[in-house]
Amino acid sequence: MEDPIRVGLAAGWKHVDASALAHSQTIDVDVVIVGTGAGGGVTADLLSATGLRVVLVEEGPLRSSSDFKMLESDAYPELYQESAARKTADKAINILQGRCVGGSTTVNWTSSFRTPPEVFAFWQRHFGLQELSAESMSSWFAVMEHKLWVRPWDTPPNANNKILAAGAEKLGIAVGSIKRNVKGCWNLGYCGMGCPTNAKQSMLLTAIPAALSRGATLYTRLRAERLRFAGSQVSALDCSALQADGIHLSGRQVRFRARHFVVAGGAIGSPALLMRSSVPDPYRLLGKRTFLHPVVISSALMDDRVDAYAGAPQSIYSDHFLHQAPIDGALGFKLETPPLHPVLYATTLQGYGEAHARLMRDFTKVNVVLALLRDGFNPASRGGRVRLGAGRLPVLDYPLGEVIWEAARRALLAMAEIQFAAGARWVTPVHETAPGYTSWAAARKGIAELPLKPFLCRVVSAHVMGGCGMADAPHRGVVDHRGRHFWLDNLSVLDGSVFPTSLGVNPQLSIYGLVARNASLLAAELSGRPLPVIP
Repeated sequence: MEDPIRVGLAAGWKHVDASALAHSQTIDVDVVIVGTGAGGGVTADLLSATGLRVVLVEEGPLRSSSDFKMLESDAYPELYQESAARKTADKAINILQGRCVGGSTTVNWTSSFRTPPEVFAFWQRHFGLQELSAESMSSWFAVMEHKLWVRPWDTPPNANNKILAAGAEKLGIAVGSIKRNVKGCWNLGYCGMGCPTNAKQSMLLTAIPAALSRGATLYTRLRAERLRFAGSQVSALDCSALQADGIHLSGRQVRFRARHFVVAGGAIGSPALLMRSSVPDPYRLLGKRTFLHPVVISSALMDDRVDAYAGAPQSIYSDHFLHQAPIDGALGFKLETPPLHPVLYATTLQGYGEAHARLMRDFTKVNVVLALLRDGFNPASRGGRVRLGAGRLPVLDYPLGEVIWEAARRALLAMAEIQFAAGARWVTPVHETAPGYTSWAAARKGIAELPLKPFLCRVVSAHVMGGCGMADAPHRGVVDHRGRHFWLDNLSVLDGSVFPTSLGVNPQLSIYGLVARNASLLAAELSGRPLPVIP
């Protein structure tokens, strides 16, 4: 199968692996973009379409379909932040984030949802973002859905997803089908390890090749360290080259001078870069209100094989529990299923020794349901805070308060009831002291009494948002509705870090749509040409 990235490189695309640099460099361009994920990729595509000279800076490596072997042992060290072992500062929450060209879009599970109308309404009420609504953003979402092949997934769901659907329907709980950004998908189930068939329409396969074909330059294994500015103008971005291992510094430096600077390093990386740069932050908002979708998990043993590693990872969802209370009331949650691959499952599962081995022996008959908790709307759920730790690298503090644990208990109960309704032999929350339950009655009693606290109840997340929140005024946000920094005129933040709350849905399409809008406005301003995307 042809690898379009290797074909493009052979045809002359400009890619600089900074680990191979023999000397430090200073480069002059129109726009430098930090990050190549959902925000950076869309921005590079739209800005390069107007003739602007664009450089992309990526800390991770360039890998493509020829490198994707559907092996966890290869994928996690190569494609993920901290080898898929990134955690909050207290180690209580494991966070999956991409660290490669394409960012998390290269390794996500392709689930695509628009930002819910009630989220936009909350942003309008609390952050003055009157310009953003489901109606005003609809055409931008439609543009990106068309470009990235976001379509209904018509293939029957795999057994893991069928169990969620069957149990929910027996209980009268509504479910829906998840749209996916795939074209010609082989239904393998290894999306989280990079798509070996080039079906996933990630930034790696779409926007970044489009930008490179127009003359953009891609730097990899290059860490953005510091923006240099005077007054209200950023003048340069200083970067450090990494060695081939992607960890240690090589000693080479690259400085980019540009007309405009775009930060799109994700909701942990973007605020960290601005902190290292000591950008103006008079209201001390930078890095605060960083949100996850904290995820709790329920595992069930079924009579028949589930083989949850095979087939589209996520094709069924339920929003039933998102709408049981007002958006600023008790936390709601979205139900989905994850793929189960041996390393991912084993490192998430509770227990150790023989107890852990016993659970792993039933691997092929296990169903797992997860609940994404919608944080950031209840006054008591203020999310976390990005700060700089050792080596001035980012860490995320994310306290799990009572409002989170109350929602987690409701979610564990809901998932267990659904799994028993679908025919589970036993159900166990992923919790260190949960014994496993053989009936819904036993589960209802046992889960109600479980102690819920960090390290006992397993909490994970693959969605990080906020930290550079947008608002109508600088006392309420870091950037405005266009992603423009309030204090530095030629600095934009164009990624999920600008969300003022979490979303309650998988965030990639929300980032695509908002960045398409804001990058189009920026491209028109910088180039003097009409908007490259006109919805």
